[in-house]
Amino acid sequence: MRLVCILMLALAAGQGFAAELDRTPIEAATVDGQKVRLFPNGRWEYVDAAKAGEAQQVAAQYPENKTRPIEAQGGLFGGVGRVIMPGDKDYNRGSLNPKMR
Repeated sequence: MRLVCILMLALAAGQGFAAELDRTPIEAATVDGQKVRLFPNGRWEYVDAAKAGEAQQVAAQYPENKTRPIEAQGGLFGGVGRVIMPGDKDYNRGSLNPKMR
């Protein structure tokens, strides 16, 4: 029984190390010779910091990249509902139910 437990732990540890290796980005080059870094989740970025900064500025212009800030409240699934930004009079007001105050 002890041997089985040790083998199961070794197998689980080996899978954990393999999963960690899968998260490392891959260096590649585009057709026109620009060096890029490919990530396992499908995202990519330029290796050159100047080109990466320029690409981030261009990407920030698209509406699908303009997401709700972390400190905002509200907004349900997929952007349904009102998003309340810090500084709004309704930010962190709590319940309006008199029994809950």
